[in-house]
Amino acid sequence: MERYKANKTLVWMTFILVFGFSLALGLASSLTHPAQAAPAPVAAAQTSGYGGSDSCAGCHKDIHDTWSGTLHAKAYSSPIFQEDWVKQGTSNLCLECHTTGFDPASGKFFEEGVTCEACHGPLQPGHPKNPMPITPDASLCARCHKTTTDEWKASQHGQAGINCQSCHNPHSQQPKAASINELCGNCHKDTGSSFTHGTHSNAGLQCSDCHMATSSHTSSTGGLFATGHTFSVGSEACINCHKDTVHTRDTIVKLSGGSAAENVATMEELQQKVQTDEQTIQTLEAQSNVRLYTGLIQGAIVGLITGGAAAWIVSRRIRFVEVDEDGQ
Repeated sequence: MERYKANKTLVWMTFILVFGFSLALGLASSLTHPAQAAPAPVAAAQTSGYGGSDSCAGCHKDIHDTWSGTLHAKAYSSPIFQEDWVKQGTSNLCLECHTTGFDPASGKFFEEGVTCEACHGPLQPGHPKNPMPITPDASLCARCHKTTTDEWKASQHGQAGINCQSCHNPHSQQPKAASINELCGNCHKDTGSSFTHGTHSNAGLQCSDCHMATSSHTSSTGGLFATGHTFSVGSEACINCHKDTVHTRDTIVKLSGGSAAENVATMEELQQKVQTDEQTIQTLEAQSNVRLYTGLIQGAIVGLITGGAAAWIVSRRIRFVEVDEDGQ
């Protein structure tokens, strides 16, 4: 009994010592590294090497005027971005794509939004004699539009090497055609001959309504969300329009021109099927009962044999211990 009490005391002393050491360590860490509020990002000084979007407007006024009304120009000031940014704790990581000339080390940036120099780089000394460098392929867009670029890589467009600039005007951010259907029709000229494409086209739908159907950005995580650039048509594309009729057979039959009476089972056929199913159920229940009883019998036999062997071994062990304690 005394030995049991000593062991119990030792266990409690060990717990108290470890718990107290952990508390002391946590207190020391908090005193050494006190919590600090993250500094709000501010614009960088004019010595950063950037000239600013206004400096480009002197020669490229038409492009500057077109750009000034785009989402790129409002990438920082947009109310949607500001709301999401605040929800995520005004993380500096967001500013890498929503500002120009962002410096991760200092948390400063040169200009709000995605300006000319965000893609073309800082103003080159001696420009326009020295041209502004740019990489006119998907790698340029992928620096910020990673989700979209990953989708594009998985699409047939990506496998065929059809880059972002093949469809998008980078300055206006508009398609390079008067409409989406016209844009797609530059390459996909014979799609209207199929029933699916012809029916939806006659209803006034654009190719993107089905091939780029996505959820709202409100369900995104970290500002990243699907943009439909795999161009594949999933069930969500149908549900967006056919919420009430997607599972209604009559509507499908009507659209396909079939007869609602086709392939409808008679009452006799249904009754015969019910009888067949009932017989199958009875057979399965009988088989289940047989298996149950068989399992119980097998378990009882194994239990008797195993239990008897275990009882014999224990009895022999107890007898051996008793003999040893008597010194015989």
